[in-house]
Amino acid sequence: MTGQSRGIELRHGAATDVGLVRQVNEDAFLAAPPVFVVADGMGGHASGDVASAIVVEEFGRLADAGYDPRRGTDVVAETLGACQARIAEFGAAHRPRGGSAFYAGTTAVVALLVEDDEGPKWLLANLGDSRIYRYAEGRLEQVSVDHSLVQELVDSGRISPDEAATHPERHVITRALGGPDRAEADYFLLPLPSVERLVLCSDGITGMIDDARMAEILGSASDPRDAAEELVAAAVGAGGRDNATAVVVDVVGLTAEDDHDSEHQRVSLDQDLGALR
Repeated sequence: MTGQSRGIELRHGAATDVGLVRQVNEDAFLAAPPVFVVADGMGGHASGDVASAIVVEEFGRLADAGYDPRRGTDVVAETLGACQARIAEFGAAHRPRGGSAFYAGTTAVVALLVEDDEGPKWLLANLGDSRIYRYAEGRLEQVSVDHSLVQELVDSGRISPDEAATHPERHVITRALGGPDRAEADYFLLPLPSVERLVLCSDGITGMIDDARMAEILGSASDPRDAAEELVAAAVGAGGRDNATAVVVDVVGLTAEDDHDSEHQRVSLDQDLGALR
């Protein structure tokens, strides 16, 4: 933040597991403060895992190069566009001539710090059915809205949320990276004080444990590393039918810029973002 000598302290943890059914982990994640990503690849080995890896690579470049914190939505949209182009190019190169069976795709949920005249905020973006939650004052709230067939059926009142959890087409995604047309992400802006803990996860978590179990884990694990590991372990323990990935980020507070503590994984908004304007 311009003219201020204080930064933002973040602590994070991440975990992933192939699960008990799949042979390959097509999930990928990035935890490179102040940029966090979870991507859930689709299309099978050597396609879904490549697509999710591309997303992590592109946002990793963004984290390394830095970005203008006042252009957050544009920055994310540009990076997602680069992901789409690379995934589409990969798919075209590996699709048999005249064939249409091969595809590579991925969901993506993204969280990064931005700022406006009111101060620093979380900018969140999602494509697909990976999810973003916030946890504050003992309450878990889903921020993102699934881009899926069953979510559309719920929104139209044709099925209930409980029915959606077991619907035979619950894995049909309506928006993702890698399709023939560019899909637009949904964006959400949250003031930092409204978020004690942020969770990004693949549907290998949410498809195996419900929100009540997630809230229980997040409320009992004070360290975000433990929270991420326990979310994944719970999903695997409940059956592990899919790859399971979780990234957990805690907003601890404001710290002096010169009070660096790598064990606490601190991020200075001035150093990492403001100087890049």
